[in-house]
Amino acid sequence: MTSAADEAPLWQPGPDRIAAAAVTRFQSWAAEHHGAPAEGGYASLHRWSVDELATFWKAVAEWFDVRFSTPYEEVIGDRSMPGATWFTGATLNYAEHALRASEDPLRADAPALIHVDETHTQVPTSWSELRRQVGSLAAELRALGVTPGDRVSGYLPNIPQAVVAFLATAAVGGVWTSCAPDFGARSVLDRFQQVEPVVLFTVDGYRYGGKEHHRADTVAELRRELPTLRAVVHIPLLGTEAPEGALDWASLVAADTEPVFEQVAFDHPLWVLYSSGTTGLPKAIVQSQGGIVVEHLKQLGLHCDLGPEDRFFWYTSTGWMMWNFLVSGLLTGATVVLYDGSPGYPDVSAQWGVAEQTGATLYGTSAAYVMACRKAGIHPGRDFDLSRVQCVATTGSPLPPDGFRWLHDEVADDLWIASVSGGTDVCTCFAGAVPTLPVHIGELQAASLGVDLHSWDPAGEPLTGEVGELVVTQPMPSMPVRFWNDPDGSRYHDSYFDVYPGVWRHGDWITLTDRGSVVIHGRSDSTLNRQGVRMGSADIYEAVERLPQIRESLVIGLEEPNGGYWMPLFVHLAEGATLDDALRDSIKRTIRENLSPRHVPDEVIEVPGIPHTLTGKRIEVPVKRLLQGTALEKAVNPGSIDNLELLHFYEKLARERR
Repeated sequence: MTSAADEAPLWQPGPDRIAAAAVTRFQSWAAEHHGAPAEGGYASLHRWSVDELATFWKAVAEWFDVRFSTPYEEVIGDRSMPGATWFTGATLNYAEHALRASEDPLRADAPALIHVDETHTQVPTSWSELRRQVGSLAAELRALGVTPGDRVSGYLPNIPQAVVAFLATAAVGGVWTSCAPDFGARSVLDRFQQVEPVVLFTVDGYRYGGKEHHRADTVAELRRELPTLRAVVHIPLLGTEAPEGALDWASLVAADTEPVFEQVAFDHPLWVLYSSGTTGLPKAIVQSQGGIVVEHLKQLGLHCDLGPEDRFFWYTSTGWMMWNFLVSGLLTGATVVLYDGSPGYPDVSAQWGVAEQTGATLYGTSAAYVMACRKAGIHPGRDFDLSRVQCVATTGSPLPPDGFRWLHDEVADDLWIASVSGGTDVCTCFAGAVPTLPVHIGELQAASLGVDLHSWDPAGEPLTGEVGELVVTQPMPSMPVRFWNDPDGSRYHDSYFDVYPGVWRHGDWITLTDRGSVVIHGRSDSTLNRQGVRMGSADIYEAVERLPQIRESLVIGLEEPNGGYWMPLFVHLAEGATLDDALRDSIKRTIRENLSPRHVPDEVIEVPGIPHTLTGKRIEVPVKRLLQGTALEKAVNPGSIDNLELLHFYEKLARERR
């Protein structure tokens, strides 16, 4: 791993930008009021934030003026993981914090939300209108008998109604959970049946890729298979009449009602998120109202540097944790941009058009989209006015070095590029954006404040400059309070704490550099381990997919019964490309020269496509199981895959090899 002296940063914030950053002002204030170090910049602040964990989170709550209707007794009670307790005795409400900007008369008519669809028509929702609709719907939910702790579900695209429904649920102390309408009925039921919702918000369909996709039959199946439902609310996105027995959205948000915010315990459930569920039922992950308030204020307000003057756009769907993170932009008073549609319609540059049109100051997307733009040869900085974009952030998978270079060259040379990494499990970032630090190619800037992040070897010894397991050695407020339907906590424990007792092991390979930056190498449960040398699959993808002939790839390392190790590389070719000996040699040479001769694949095999989870991540473990001879129905949860047909290729290959 390179040292700090080996290369110049790709981007360096200037003195004015550093001075203006909220994290700089927070450090000065925390030094005066809470004993934080005044000197030493971000590195010293981070060290203090984990050495003095309780004082740090107390400072965050004070800096952002978190409204505790009942004061807390202590910041951290039990520190053990799992099971840490935060701000014991405190009560508050997430929705009250999300709508605070609406209390300012000068901001009442400013946009809280800007909705854009594939026609690129902008529809703003003002702070006062958002508050009114949430107040009206919250009152209706109470009238329907929704009480604190009841689950409320949404089968909705990324539209303003989804935000209103979520905030109204939080206002009454309900527990929100959502799926995108491109999820099929089985995928939705795998999630919603676990939590037994009492209300379901649905659309009649959605628009994607220039086409209308009707969902009436799916909604009917959901209603049949969710016996706990007391009410179904119909949102006529495609203009159809409400089905029999369903309530009409417009009538529920028509009243001019001031919202009443149920004051709930700090650890009261806010929402249920779901793991991808590729090898079983998705984990139903419960995060708390208070934990999300303080964590998202820290992450969005300090790390993303968001405030009332910002417009926050992240391409996401309601089935991915990034939607929850995006909506939390409201906590900082920022305007949230909701885009509902295909990321590449009418062409691959579509998201840049949305960023231009809405005046986004922070634009977030997936690393895969950035690389698709690079391969397509588009020029966002030339073809769009992106002068308001201060930061482009990426997640979903590691951003390859070529992605950093492309953003710098093709968007702006003074662009803050924030590759971030976290997870649904904590609904935030372990590492990523820091507005006061330089950006180095291929690296996340630093561990986040309050995250005691380390790279460990199998014996639990810390590593610097070497690949190890991503671990967090102290609790975070947004760690799950529990999994739903996990009464003894065993599934929660086994998901994160079975390797290093009392320490969160996330399942990613990372390297911590000597300058404090972080490199993500992909999932550790799909490690490539040849001749004792471990490598993350993301490193292989980054090298191979530089080749213009390769659209996407998937690599698997398979321990064989005879003690051998078979490592095939599956490639989905670009249109017009042919997998001949010359391309095979080029692929192997690329890996040998850029990575390691040990990790040259044994075979390069063309496939009709690469299977993904419903949130777009390559599935490696189920494919590995198939190749080991596991039956398809046992190797993978069919409802978690974007294209189940693609798995039949690997199933057939496994039979042929036996």
